[in-house]
Amino acid sequence: MKYAVIQIKGHQYKVSEGDEILVDRVAKDEGIDFKTLLFVDGEQVDLGKPNLNKAKIVIKNLGEEKGKKLYVKKYKSKSRYRRKIGYRASLSRLLVEKISIS
Repeated sequence: MKYAVIQIKGHQYKVSEGDEILVDRVAKDEGIDFKTLLFVDGEQVDLGKPNLNKAKIVIKNLGEEKGKKLYVKKYKSKSRYRRKIGYRASLSRLLVEKISIS
């Protein structure tokens, strides 16, 4: 089984070919800036110290979408103070097309 661990905007993701992942918003016209930390192909394991430069990963940006709505509530007892606000994160869907090592 071939997979890699990559880091995008401070978060680490385990990906293999054909995977779609949701990450914090990446602009469509910008290049996707990521670092490869680990590459595994069966028994072969390559570990970066801290980054692995010889791994080639092709990632395609499929577009943007909104995440699940989160609610934040504030409450103070005995003072009739109640607030409810919602938040939806902007996310990007990425497709891992190819993973290889040179």
